[in-house]
Amino acid sequence: MAEHSDETLKTDDDLMALAIEEARLALEHDDVPVGALVVLDGAIVGRGHNERERRQDPCAHAEILALQQASAAVGSWRLEQATVVVTLEPCVMCAGALLAARVGRVVFGADDPKAGAAGSLYNVFADPRLNHEIELRARVRAEACGTLLTDFFAGRRS
Repeated sequence: MAEHSDETLKTDDDLMALAIEEARLALEHDDVPVGALVVLDGAIVGRGHNERERRQDPCAHAEILALQQASAAVGSWRLEQATVVVTLEPCVMCAGALLAARVGRVVFGADDPKAGAAGSLYNVFADPRLNHEIELRARVRAEACGTLLTDFFAGRRS
């Protein structure tokens, strides 16, 4: 069920390194390299990477897949105490799912100026009109996360 509950994974930086490893798995099936982890009480209870191409599913974003796995692992859709670590700023769909799951905290790597819903275009996590707000930490290992995406898209253009 849970994995990595040792002291070495206590920092956001350590967790983002694992999310980057998860993102690289998307490259194996030509998906945009985005990875996500759900962490609860120091243990990873969910993980995912983009699988839109593999599944031909527009909703198969890393965050959605990680939330699904975490909910199954803990037996609840409510993840109030969880932190989600993701390599790219969540889009509107993923931000909505994170809100619906009542996630307590989100840590992301690279900004997404074209679709970001955690500060770039919108910040739905801090909208007082919604029934839940999420604590946010942005740009953890942003350069490494951004380089992974930049290299992927450069390779597609050539």
